[in-house]
Amino acid sequence: MIKVISFKICPFVQRVTGLLEAKNIPYEIEFISLKDKPQWFLDLAPTGQVPVLVTESGDALFESDAIVEYIEEISEPLEKNVTPEQRAKDRAWSYQASKHYLVQCTSMRSSDEDTLLERTAKLGKAFEKAEAVLNDGPYFKGEQLSNVDIAWLPLLHRAAVIEEKSGYDFLAKYPKVKAWQAAVIETGLADKSVPADFIERFSEFYLAEETRLGQIMRGKENQSSCDTTQLNCCS
Repeated sequence: MIKVISFKICPFVQRVTGLLEAKNIPYEIEFISLKDKPQWFLDLAPTGQVPVLVTESGDALFESDAIVEYIEEISEPLEKNVTPEQRAKDRAWSYQASKHYLVQCTSMRSSDEDTLLERTAKLGKAFEKAEAVLNDGPYFKGEQLSNVDIAWLPLLHRAAVIEEKSGYDFLAKYPKVKAWQAAVIETGLADKSVPADFIERFSEFYLAEETRLGQIMRGKENQSSCDTTQLNCCS
């Protein structure tokens, strides 16, 4: 069976597990601490980052983009009869999501209001692009769930958690993206692609007292510095 080595709140990992779940591919998962990476993991992962996917033959694959391509090659596609041109466009739109994962992470770890607003505006460039091309939905390309939806799943899921917990809405200016977010989460893939204690672990890090979002959630105005050491440990 395929094995995924993961950090519990890494968006790059969720993209991989989301695709495995969407394709109903069995897999096992092992979580590690990024603050104390075991030597066996470092021996497998040239970059020292998650996710790592260990194939059934024992080969270790790294970098989420490469892992997603591998999953595509060994399984049936979510969509049938997609042209090479459309696949290229899908990759491009997927990249628009994945290159903003860490932008969202740093936004959520902002320690003060000005920084949060500045980083929200930077993250909003991704949602603005999506807003401009979304049509009637419910998914990015219409009626059929696609790889593009899976790539955007981590961004949409985390925005939903933040809004639910703190009331802060990263998608407030993007009604089409909001509708898309609801449709993607309605599939159940958001919950299936993260561990059972995801919300708890996520909240401990991104809604901590030292973050502005945490302060908003608690109704506080205090501001302090943040530890961002876990933000660059997945890819």
